Amino acid sequence: MSTNKYRTLIPLFEELHSERISVRSYRVSDAEALRGAIEEARDYIRPWLPFADTHQTVEESRDWIKQQEARWLLREDMIVGIWEIASQRFIGGSGLHPRDLNFTYFEIGYWLRPSAAGHGYMTEAAQLLTNYAFDHLTANRVEIRCDERNERSAAVARRLGFVLEGLLRDDRIAPDGQLVGTLVFSQIRSDRT
Repeated sequence: MSTNKYRTLIPLFEELHSERISVRSYRVSDAEALRGAIEEARDYIRPWLPFADTHQTVEESRDWIKQQEARWLLREDMIVGIWEIASQRFIGGSGLHPRDLNFTYFEIGYWLRPSAAGHGYMTEAAQLLTNYAFDHLTANRVEIRCDERNERSAAVARRLGFVLEGLLRDDRIAPDGQLVGTLVFSQIRSDRT
C-alpha cells in the first residue's frame, strides 16, 4: 500500500521504454500527432472506444491533452502516449488508471493506430505499465478489461499472463450501440512470484 498520504507527491515516471517503444505522458506538442493517429484509427477503434469520434481538430486534441496533464498532476489518471523509438512515430495510447485511493488497484486501457497493430507494441506498453504499477506504486492488483468481441485486446492480456476472471454479461452498451459483455483479466501481486 502507498505510504504517501499526499497523493500528488507520489513520484511518477517521466518515460518508460523497451527496446522498441517509449511510453510517456502527453505534451501539448503531441496534439497534431495524436489527432492524426485517431483520424487513422477512427473506424478501427469505433466499436470499442467512445472517443473514436473526438479529436476532430488539433485544438480539440490540445484541450484534451491539457486536461490529461492536470489529471496526471493530481494523480487522478495516468494517460500516456506510445512512441516507436526508431521512427519517433506516435503509434497509440494507453493509461494506468487508479481504481482506489491508496494506489493499490489499477486498470490498464489501450489503443493502437491500425498501421502499428500486429507488431507486439501494445504488449510491450502494457507490460511496462504493469511492471511500473507493481514495482513502483506497490499495486496489489492490475486489471485489463475489454469488450468480449475484441479478440486483439484480450490477446494482449493473455500474452502478459493476466488471468481471465470472468465475463460481465451484457453490462454495457458499446460505442457502436450493441449490448455487450466485458472480459475482466487481472494480475495480482502473488501471480508475479
